[in-house]
Amino acid sequence: MILIADSGSTKTDWVLASDGETLWQGKTQGINPVHQSPDGIHRILEEELLSTLPSSPVESLYFYGSGCTPVHIPAMKQLLSDVLSQHTVEVESDLTGAARSLCGREAGIACILGTGANSCLYDGQHIVQNTPALGYILGDEGSGAVLGRKFMNAIFKNPQLAAVRDDFLKEQQMTMADIIQRVYREPLANRFLASTSLYIGKHFDHPLLRQLVVDNFREFLRGNVVPYQHPELPVHFVGSMASNYPEALKEAAKKENFHVGTIVQSPIEGLVKYHSL
Repeated sequence: MILIADSGSTKTDWVLASDGETLWQGKTQGINPVHQSPDGIHRILEEELLSTLPSSPVESLYFYGSGCTPVHIPAMKQLLSDVLSQHTVEVESDLTGAARSLCGREAGIACILGTGANSCLYDGQHIVQNTPALGYILGDEGSGAVLGRKFMNAIFKNPQLAAVRDDFLKEQQMTMADIIQRVYREPLANRFLASTSLYIGKHFDHPLLRQLVVDNFREFLRGNVVPYQHPELPVHFVGSMASNYPEALKEAAKKENFHVGTIVQSPIEGLVKYHSL
């Protein structure tokens, strides 16, 4: 029996599996050692995971998470081992999880487009190149957080989106001052910005909102995938942004001369398959 986790900035998917078969699935909020304290992560594991996790014996835990850089992996590994009383724990980045899930043991370009964004060139065994994502302030093009940032900027500065602005503020029961408060003075601004994707998705027939999404994806491809200099390889995508806007993503890829491979919301199914081989 193995326990696999895929953790982004917003949510964590958990799966218990045996011989390639999923026996149990659960969710907790996102776990990111960069943005959350050890005590906060401990509380999530105790209150949201252990309360629902079956008491079946687990041989190994594979945790793939955003923020799980080489600097943070040792502490994250120890924390998981302590809370889950698990001796065999492997902690890797969410990017490694995406590559293993999307590419298996074949070469390809694996991309994460969710609340945050990342990408890598994968040779079938290892990540051989990674364009730095830099986070939603300095980078993360293509992500929900950056889309939210662009959306906020557009509705307050573009007169053609005045009606969208008024409708959005009314629906959210917020003012511009409230938004400034959420972004600059409260924690997890990236999640708040990414949440605007729900509104954009409902009004995707608006040409300017659709263009925001397509342009966000094109910026991601130009800034993050072009540097790999492997236009012949398929580009695979995982994450809520990719799965919620597949046609816009394909349109962006076509304009940037890339071939889209797999698009999935979660890497979990692919990871179960990977760890069953």
